[in-house]
Amino acid sequence: MRPVGWEALGQWGADAARVEPLAGGVANDVWSVRVYGRLAVGRLGARGDADLAWETELLRHLDREGMAVPVPIPTEDGRSFAGGLVVMTYVEGGPPETEADWRRVADTLRRLHRLTRGWPQRPGWRSSIDLLHAETGTKVDLGAMPREGVARCRAAWARLSGRETCVVHGDPNPRNVRVTANRVALIDWDEAHVDVPDLDLALPHNAAGLDEGAYDIAAQASAAWEAAVCWDDEHAVGRLAEVRAV
Repeated sequence: MRPVGWEALGQWGADAARVEPLAGGVANDVWSVRVYGRLAVGRLGARGDADLAWETELLRHLDREGMAVPVPIPTEDGRSFAGGLVVMTYVEGGPPETEADWRRVADTLRRLHRLTRGWPQRPGWRSSIDLLHAETGTKVDLGAMPREGVARCRAAWARLSGRETCVVHGDPNPRNVRVTANRVALIDWDEAHVDVPDLDLALPHNAAGLDEGAYDIAAQASAAWEAAVCWDDEHAVGRLAEVRAV
């Protein structure tokens, strides 16, 4: 019988155990866990196998290329996940605090974008460009938003048309970045998908060094994306308010 919920942690060995809950957003149940005698992170959610296979393959690719990311730890029989549960290495560090920290984050995001040109789309997802015509894609349902709000979001995304796509992290907020003196790590890849890299680059202090026009395009597009993907919680309503009227 397929293990249900946290029972699946037993696939990582008889001694595998949960330690304490971690902040992981509303979509997943995230805990520190102990597997194979070391501290790790377990994330339990409702994503399907194809979605999790895409994410774990991406993380292994980035790890091989030398990026600091949570690396999936296989089950005893070599699987990357089991019963909706993924176990990954624990990443040390704190959030970016200074302008210099954020410039390092921008460099890390641009490296991600370079390493994933031509990457296939996450199963079931749509890019911001796709949503100029599509209504739905994984967590996005434009039909649930006010029509005037949809028009504003699409106007923001239309400014990205024709640009090269790659994997975007999708949510590079301070909680999802771990900075040490030696490296910048990106964690929580639950929102990662293939899109236009601008969505990752509207950073504090304009750390990506965009000119005024480019920063405006990135900021409007990313605000529209967050509004659509989270609709209709308080954060999404606030982000939509930042998207200019058509």
